[in-house]
Amino acid sequence: TGGGGSIGSELCRQIIQLSPKSITILEINEYFLYNLVQEIKEKFRNTNVRVIPKLVSILDYNILENIFKTTKPNIIFHAAAYKHVPLVEKNPLIGIKNNVFSTEVICKLAEKHLIRQVIFISSDKAVRPKSVMGASKRLSEQIINAYSEKALMNNKLNDGNPTLFSMVRFG
Repeated sequence: TGGGGSIGSELCRQIIQLSPKSITILEINEYFLYNLVQEIKEKFRNTNVRVIPKLVSILDYNILENIFKTTKPNIIFHAAAYKHVPLVEKNPLIGIKNNVFSTEVICKLAEKHLIRQVIFISSDKAVRPKSVMGASKRLSEQIINAYSEKALMNNKLNDGNPTLFSMVRFG
């Protein structure tokens, strides 16, 4: 998720070098998604990796569910977020909606579709939040933790391993 952003696009570049069968790039910004896909076509023209660009809001549960059903991802890197503190401070409700609720949507769908792993990209600002952005990332981390504990208790995945929910803080 957030494949067109600074962190998401770099993840895409590095993941493609590992030669997965496919990579589905979720991004709400058409311009960023287009540019990334063009860059990938140019830099990785000799790769057999199937690139699936999806222009989508990660808040849209139904569309995401359809994407999960058709692409059957093994790993989700959840990098989509509003990260610029001054903008989120001026737009706190949309910052919370985008950062927190999108994480809940991703976790619900990962659990439902037995995704092997979800890696949440958080922020150093979540450590002791002093801003709405930091607090929203901290809440998102708590969602990841709750789903992780739930997955370990339920142990649902076909091979007996639960979905692994993890996170990393950038900053």
